[in-house]
Amino acid sequence: MCFPKGEFKTGPSDVRLGEVHGCEFFMSASQFEYWKHTHLTLDCTDGRGSSFSLDIPYGKRFLIKSRLFTEDETADLEEATRGE
Repeated sequence: MCFPKGEFKTGPSDVRLGEVHGCEFFMSASQFEYWKHTHLTLDCTDGRGSSFSLDIPYGKRFLIKSRLFTEDETADLEEATRGE
């Protein structure tokens, strides 16, 4: 779901995945554990979602597509996390 900045409180159990057009994108830590080996693509499509998200009045809904990381992508991530 998409909320105006400051209207949805995040905490230590949330993982910041990055930004989408300047908006922060979070996932719960438990979801992240499940999806951490997965490339996620956030898309927008016509249709109506079933939430209180900001996209609802525009006749749009969010859609997340997923695929497992390739071996090269996994190696890149492992290398990047070793550098922390």
